[in-house]
Amino acid sequence: MRSDVFGISSVRRGVLVLLAGTLLLPALPAQAQSETTKKIGIVGAGNIGGTLGRLWIKAGYEVLFASRHPEELKPLVDELGPKARAGTPAEAFRFGNAVLIAVPYKAYPEIGKDNAAALRNKVVIDAGNAVKARDGAIADEVERDGIGITSAKYLPGARVVRAFNAANYRVFQKNAGRPEPRMAVPIAGNDPKALETARTLVSDAGFDPVVVGELKAADTFAMGSPGFGHDLSAPELKEKLGVKP
Repeated sequence: MRSDVFGISSVRRGVLVLLAGTLLLPALPAQAQSETTKKIGIVGAGNIGGTLGRLWIKAGYEVLFASRHPEELKPLVDELGPKARAGTPAEAFRFGNAVLIAVPYKAYPEIGKDNAAALRNKVVIDAGNAVKARDGAIADEVERDGIGITSAKYLPGARVVRAFNAANYRVFQKNAGRPEPRMAVPIAGNDPKALETARTLVSDAGFDPVVVGELKAADTFAMGSPGFGHDLSAPELKEKLGVKP
């Protein structure tokens, strides 16, 4: 009988101690976890990078714009406020849960080499286009092998998703967040989770994402293809690109 009483008493004391400890724990911020996930690095703060960075900041993201000369980005960062900052490409890869690359395509081999470790398992939103007059021999490689496959080659280890390359930045500026039907943005990638991240980023920027397929399918909306340069709704774009509903 005494052992039963002792056991019950011990349980009660344990519960009281646990409750007291719980009451003394500091309260956590209500949205701390969701806020920390909304970070993106942008390598290249030109027309497309600057446009999308503005849209993501408007949607509540923290954005690190990266350049080899980050001091030159001070006017942009000052304009966009406390959610914007400037840094190097290496800092952008460390900062963002995903990284948008929006630089001339000929820079991809250097970016991949300089950031080899940081690229591993990183979600990379690849917005670049290869232009022969500007990018030289790598444009021939893109024409031969396909742009999605070529990007994956020069960004080894990254979970690459092609997105935001199928229209001029002015089209994105004009149509972001318009009333339904929203403008559709085609995306392609091999990694399902990376595609989900890209879908969220496209949607938060004010567009409807349309998954076209794996990276090889990015050729269907590459610059110069029949799927490039369209301002269409999601159903219209799916029909244009032959994507099954």
